[in-house]
Amino acid sequence: MFTPAQSRSDAVQTIFAFPNEYSVGITSLGYQVIWAMLAARADVQVSRLFTDLHESLPSQPELVGFSFSWELDYVNLFSLLEFLEIPLRSTDRTHSHPLVFGGGPVLTANPEPFADFFDVVLLGDGEELLNRFIDAYQRVRSADRQTQLRQLAQIPGIYVPSLYQIQYRSPTEAIQSIEPIDAEIPAQVRKQTYRGNTLLASTVVTEKAAWESIYMVEVVRSCPEMCRFCLASYLTLPFRTANLTESLIPAIDRGLQVTNRLGLLGASVTQHPEFETLLDWLDRPQYDQVRLSLASVRTNTVTEKLARTLVKHDSRSITIAVESGSDRLRRVVNKKLETEEIVAAAVQAKAGGLSAMKLYGMVGIPTETPEDLEQTVSMVKAIKKAASGLRLTLGCSTFVPKAHTPFQWIGVNPGAEKRLKGLQKQLRSQGIDFRPESYNWSVIQALISRGDRRISRLLELTRHYGDTLGSYRRAFKELRGQLPDLEFYVHFTWDAEQVLPWQHLQGPLPPATLLKHLTDALEKTTQPAAEQPIGLVS
Repeated sequence: MFTPAQSRSDAVQTIFAFPNEYSVGITSLGYQVIWAMLAARADVQVSRLFTDLHESLPSQPELVGFSFSWELDYVNLFSLLEFLEIPLRSTDRTHSHPLVFGGGPVLTANPEPFADFFDVVLLGDGEELLNRFIDAYQRVRSADRQTQLRQLAQIPGIYVPSLYQIQYRSPTEAIQSIEPIDAEIPAQVRKQTYRGNTLLASTVVTEKAAWESIYMVEVVRSCPEMCRFCLASYLTLPFRTANLTESLIPAIDRGLQVTNRLGLLGASVTQHPEFETLLDWLDRPQYDQVRLSLASVRTNTVTEKLARTLVKHDSRSITIAVESGSDRLRRVVNKKLETEEIVAAAVQAKAGGLSAMKLYGMVGIPTETPEDLEQTVSMVKAIKKAASGLRLTLGCSTFVPKAHTPFQWIGVNPGAEKRLKGLQKQLRSQGIDFRPESYNWSVIQALISRGDRRISRLLELTRHYGDTLGSYRRAFKELRGQLPDLEFYVHFTWDAEQVLPWQHLQGPLPPATLLKHLTDALEKTTQPAAEQPIGLVS
C-alpha cells in the first residue's frame, strides 16, 4: 500500500523500533504511520525492529526511535537497546552512540519513569512533530552530542530529559522543584496537537498482524464526553473528526482495494457528525463482502440500524463503556448516561440481530460506595431481562489515575480487589460472563502512570525479577531509603500543591482547570464531607 522513497546516499541511518513482537507492533496504527513518514523522506534511511524480527539494520545508526504504547513493554525496550549495544541510560552514551528518541501515548502522558533511558521524547501528535524533529536534527547533524540536544530542546514538543534537574524534599518524599539546567532551555514543554481533519489510516495490511489483514482508519480523535478518568479524552483534546468526503471515504476506498476487512477506530466512533452517512455509504451492495469492526461506541448512539449494518458486515457483537451501574457515579466521572439508555442500547442491539454485547466497567472510582456496586449488579440484571438471549460480557478494571486528567491526584482504592471479587461472585451466579482485569496489574500501571525519575532504578531491577506485583515490592524493599514507597505512588491522594512529576510538561488543559473539573466531580457525591478525599483544594 505504501512505497518508501528512494533514500539519498547521505540519508540519516535510522532504526524505528516497537518493543514487542511484529504481530503486535504492526497492528499499532501509530507505529505504521510514523514508520511511513520516516520512510517517505529521501533524507532518512529507516529500518524496522521488533523483538522477534527486524529488517537489515545499519551498523552505525544515527537515530534509534521507539513507539511506546504499553507500560510493561519497558522490559523489551531494555532488551532491544542491549541488542543494539546501546547503553540503557542516556548519561552513559557518547557521541559514538545514536540519539535514542521515543514517542507514543505512554511517553506523552508521563515520560518521567523512562526519562533516564531516552535522549529525546516527542510529546504529542506525530503528524507535524516528527518532521520538525528530523529537520532540526539535520541542522545539527554534525555537531557534538550536547549541542544537538540543546538545539533540539528549542523545538516545541521536543523534550530532552537530561536538560532538566529534579530536586526532592528528601529521597523518600515528593518533588520539590523541576527546573531547566539554565535559562536557554524552555521551562515548559508543550504537547503538540495536530488540528487537521485528515486522520490516520493504515500504511501496511498483513495477515501476520494481530488483527489479521485488517485495514484501519481513524474516524475521530479524542472524545467529546471528557470522562474525568480518561486519558484518551483529556490528553488528546480537542475532539477532531476526519473529513468524510475529502479524507475518510477516499482512505477507506484505498484500503478496500487490498483487503475486505475494515476497522473504524476512535474513542467514540459513532459520534462522528456524519456517521450515519458513512454507514449508508458502507451499506451499498458493492461492500456486502466487507467485514466491519468498530471500536467502542457511545451507548446512546446504538440503534437498530447500526446493529443491522454490523450484522450484515460479519460483526456479531458491540462494545460500550458504561463505567458503573450507578447513575450518581457516572455523574462523578462525567459519563452523561443513564441506566435506561444502557438497557435501551441492549434492546436495540438485539433487535438489529447482534448476538452479544460487551460492557466495560470499573471499580474503585472516587467516592464509590457498596450501594454503587449493587446498582451495577442490578443494571446487568435489567439488561439481561430486557434483551433476553443477548450474550452479555462485563469486563471490569480498577480505576487507575492518569496524568493530565482531573483524577490524577487521587490514588487507587486498596479495596478495589475485594470489590472485583464481590462483583464476580454475584454476576457469575447470574450467568453473566464477568471478566475482571488484574488488580495487581492496575497497581503496577498506577505506579508507572504517576511515577517520577526515581523509579527508573526500580524498573531496571524488576526486569530481572519478573512482572509481578511481588517483584515490584521486592525492588522497593531493595531500594528502601532511596525513593518513596509503593503506597506513595499508587494509593496516596496527593495534595493540590504537590509538584507533579509531569509539572513541566504542558498538556491540553492547565492544572487549575483540571482541579476545577475534579472539584466539580466531587460535588456530585452524597457522601458526608468528612468522608471526602482531603487535600485537594488549595
